[in-house]
Amino acid sequence: MSNNELANALLQACQKRGIMLATAESCTGGMIIAALTDIAGSSAVVDRGFITYSNEAKMDMLGVCAATLEAHGAVSRETAIEMATGALARSRAGLTLAVTGIAGPGGGSTEKPVGLIWFGVGLDGQTVAAEHRLFADKGRDFIRQETVRHALELGLRALGQRQADGAAP
Repeated sequence: MSNNELANALLQACQKRGIMLATAESCTGGMIIAALTDIAGSSAVVDRGFITYSNEAKMDMLGVCAATLEAHGAVSRETAIEMATGALARSRAGLTLAVTGIAGPGGGSTEKPVGLIWFGVGLDGQTVAAEHRLFADKGRDFIRQETVRHALELGLRALGQRQADGAAP
C-alpha cells in the first residue's frame, strides 16, 4: 500500500471506532499529519499534529521530562513513549502516533545511527507501546517516507486493522 492508501485506511479505521487522532512528530517534521490531512474529510478524525523538532518543543508542547531527555536522549524508547503520552493528554485524540529519530544525513553515532527511528503509539485506555526501526541509510527523504509508512501501519495495527508487517491481524 502507498502512504496515501495507508493514511486513508487509518482515517477510516478511526472514523469506524469513533476516535480522533493526533501525531507528535520530530524527525518527520509534520509529514505524518500532512499525509492524513491531504485526504478530503480528514477533519472528521484528525485533531492535531504536534511538531516537536527541538527538545524544548518536546518538553513545552508534550510534557516530555528534561530528565528523560538528559538520561536517554531525544531518540529513545522513553522519549517516544512520553511524546505519545503527552499527545494523548494534550488533545482530544484517542489514538496518537509519535516519532523521533535520526533521518540524516548527519547526526548519527555508533549507538544511534542514521536511520534509527523510535515510534510511540498511544491508544486511550491502554499502555503506550513503543518500538524502533533501523531504516537503511538511503538518504533523508527515504528514511522520512519509511517512517511515515511505518507510523501509519502502527496506527492501523493498534486499531486491529493490520499488522505492521502487512499480515492480517
